[in-house]
Amino acid sequence: MLARRGISIIMALSHSRTEKNSIMKNTHKQHLTGAAFVCALASLSLATLALADGSINENISAGLTTQLPTTVTIFTAKMIRTMERANPEATAVAVDGKRIVAAGSLDEVKAALGDTKFTVDETFAGKVIFPGFIDQHLHPILGALTLSTEVIAPEDWVMPERTFKAAATPEEYLAKLKAAEAAMKDKSEWLFTWGYHELWHGKVDRRTLDAISAARPIMIWQRSCHEFYLNTAALKALGFTEASMQGQGEASRMFNWAEGHWWETGMNLIMEPLLKVFATAQRFEFGLKQMIAYEHSKGVTAYNEPGALVTPDLLKLYQQILGAEETPLYSYFLVDGRGYIDKGVPPAQALADGEKLANAHLEGKVAFFPKQIKLFADGAIISQLMQMKDGYLGADGKPDPSHHGEWMTTPKNIEERAKVYWDAGYQIHIHVNGDEGLEVLLGILERRMCENPRANHRTVIVHFANSTEEQVARIARLGAIVSANPYYPVGFADKYGVVGLGPQRADTMVRSASVLKHHIPLSFHSDLPMAGSDPLFLAWCAVNRVTPSGRVAAPEQRISIEDALRGVTIEAAYSWQKENELGSIAPGKIANFTVLEQDPLAVEPIKLKDVPIWGTVFEGRLFPIAKKSTAGLRRSNDSPAAALTALPLPSCFAPVKATHDHGDDCGACSFNRLLARSGVLSSMTLSRPTN
Repeated sequence: MLARRGISIIMALSHSRTEKNSIMKNTHKQHLTGAAFVCALASLSLATLALADGSINENISAGLTTQLPTTVTIFTAKMIRTMERANPEATAVAVDGKRIVAAGSLDEVKAALGDTKFTVDETFAGKVIFPGFIDQHLHPILGALTLSTEVIAPEDWVMPERTFKAAATPEEYLAKLKAAEAAMKDKSEWLFTWGYHELWHGKVDRRTLDAISAARPIMIWQRSCHEFYLNTAALKALGFTEASMQGQGEASRMFNWAEGHWWETGMNLIMEPLLKVFATAQRFEFGLKQMIAYEHSKGVTAYNEPGALVTPDLLKLYQQILGAEETPLYSYFLVDGRGYIDKGVPPAQALADGEKLANAHLEGKVAFFPKQIKLFADGAIISQLMQMKDGYLGADGKPDPSHHGEWMTTPKNIEERAKVYWDAGYQIHIHVNGDEGLEVLLGILERRMCENPRANHRTVIVHFANSTEEQVARIARLGAIVSANPYYPVGFADKYGVVGLGPQRADTMVRSASVLKHHIPLSFHSDLPMAGSDPLFLAWCAVNRVTPSGRVAAPEQRISIEDALRGVTIEAAYSWQKENELGSIAPGKIANFTVLEQDPLAVEPIKLKDVPIWGTVFEGRLFPIAKKSTAGLRRSNDSPAAALTALPLPSCFAPVKATHDHGDDCGACSFNRLLARSGVLSSMTLSRPTN
């Protein structure tokens, strides 16, 4: 290995830091008063953020002084967008094993290599190379489970070998739900579906589901994943009674027995028995394999699961599938702080237990981030359960006192846990959606900075749906950073402008331009399955903010293509404290690339999401995207294949090389054949016990 790999990652260039300090000081003083001003002034230099990137090739001109032990591969390309501000473009990049050793023109790279043996690979001669795309925040469990159900959602979901078409009206939703139920032959099997939203699909409750089937257990998982609906047959199958829902504190306030509806903390009342029939090992295996193929098809080379659900069996499954040699992406995890609260674990014990878990899994493709924690504030935006300063509006445009937000974690618990983790030197990632939720969080952060100022703490404001301009300024002066879901205004502003928020608050969801104006590091995430895990689409949302009606939501909040692409590369890595390893193309970093057929910086902004993806390079290895074997999951006679709704699954979800075949009527067999033909998952088989 190199004694010196040309690493030129500079956390903060002196000129840029001086300039940034000046900007921050001027901005901060305009808004701070009283004690907050005193505390912020005392900790101003500590809150100043490091830069996400630095100079790319300090060592190219000097050459590499240490002989490389292996043959280096130089990849040439039409264009290489490095995402390094000092050296943003190149046409060649040299890779030794899984590390980048040089980047620049072909002549510069050759000169840097000196006498080292190399080969030139022109596979990408007509293509454009970017740093490997990153989805800063998604949920593999939720993605695996939701997208292995019968998806009936307000938007299309395009999976590697199947497309779930949208249901835009109540009539379309019920028609698709009835068709899914009718396609299932065994009337005792569960029907699991995800994607329902009342603003698109009308009101659904237990009576609605009982009318579809009085015998079959039916579970609807709401589009946000923060709500469940069950029919009477499901309640009986799980042994639930109304009395069993009582006496459980806050959770017992968040359900409606008559309607068969559970939301937010109320879901804890039904979760364990429900997961036993829903979250089977077979479903996880299928869902995770499908998710890998999906992520790869979108050019994703790394993601983070914030607030991971972890058991020994699940970790083993993750290692076998997500950690397989042929899986071309990193799966990173954060310890879940909310679970400890729900279980009543004292803060100090929760800290020690989480640290033990993370420290046991710090290396490899499947790894935890050390000393980072996920906390939660208010409820889900897609359920309109975020905490809003000015409340909610009804369809008549008047305040609706019956509609209010919820706290996933009470402000008292947030304060208590945040202090413990802050004082222990942790980076805190905290889910917040409403402007009232953000107000509470910023107050807590101000108190932490006042009592125990910390440099470069990088507290991540996660989701960042609703905010005010004044709150954005407070985020900047407190040294926090933002990871936003740019799909919110695109997917929901039209509907939320009519019911819930009103036009102004709905349109200004996710104030990306305001964040950048205040020099706050901004990354993007899908929160899969809240939005599709498609970095080019997420960037397109931030750049265009075009809603389904064709209008632009808050055009002043649009950002440049370059800034949007930084949000799915270097800024995402920065939010994880992985900017020295990932996010840009620079010497010393991991050779993870996303290879495109066109240059996103050269296309019209509205066409950004349509740039074709050739595939990825992961740790120096090429992973082209296999061509689809079909346009979707269909029988040989071109009629739709059986829905993958009735799980637990039979042995059809054995490894893809299984020799049995139940025919086209078995959705599991059909899908496995398609996966096998695609070549993407051919070597990702799960070892099965022999008993």
